[in-house]
Amino acid sequence: MLNYQIHGNGKSIVFLHGFLESSSMWSKLDLQELNTQNIFIDLPGHGASELSDFSETPSIDFMADEVLKVLNLLTLESYSIIGHSMGGYVGLLLKEKDNRCEKVILMNSNFLADTEQKKKDRIRVAEIAFKAKRIFIHEAIPNLFAFPENNVNDILRLKEEAMNINSESIAYSALAMRERKDYTAEVKTNPSDYFIIHGMLDRLVDTDFLREQLISDKNLFILENAGHMAHIEQSEEVLGILKKIFS
Repeated sequence: MLNYQIHGNGKSIVFLHGFLESSSMWSKLDLQELNTQNIFIDLPGHGASELSDFSETPSIDFMADEVLKVLNLLTLESYSIIGHSMGGYVGLLLKEKDNRCEKVILMNSNFLADTEQKKKDRIRVAEIAFKAKRIFIHEAIPNLFAFPENNVNDILRLKEEAMNINSESIAYSALAMRERKDYTAEVKTNPSDYFIIHGMLDRLVDTDFLREQLISDKNLFILENAGHMAHIEQSEEVLGILKKIFS
């Protein structure tokens, strides 16, 4: 069973962190202001959750099924998901699998499948995880921020946490993301169920390209001074958006 924690009361929101992170990432947001029941889950191989799938086909599907085991244990009638980066990919699949899932908020995430170049990059990350994990982590994490010099302490903390993730889990996650589905059609068909919080300076997803894939910008929130770590770079603004969504 995945590690999880529950705080607060009210409508249920499931918080899913990103690649190389854990549920501790959400501590940067003052989430009790939402007046909701917040369920924080460590995804397989991250935080205090072990990776129990050693098959030859890493998958987001396995991650989603493990999260579902927690949600079924909690006997939730309904819930929404806030997923950061990789957590958003898991959230999209949970929305497909479980009709109890109402809203999916993609924070610094997207609904697209990997491009062919990105798929090659995922394989490279999986290989580096075994050959030079420390170097990879020290180079990758600062690049998630729009202005790394403004978040030195946060970067150090994230590096330390990422170093505790074993190489197998890093490689598994990279390859799982490589094989994820494209949910563009689903998002366009049911736009009111999906929200996107995106950093204008996010190097991982081009803002203009993201806008092109959407029918309208109604549920797209752009943070001009944030990169891939909007919850740290513009935490107050992110919290304000979440309050608007869940008001």
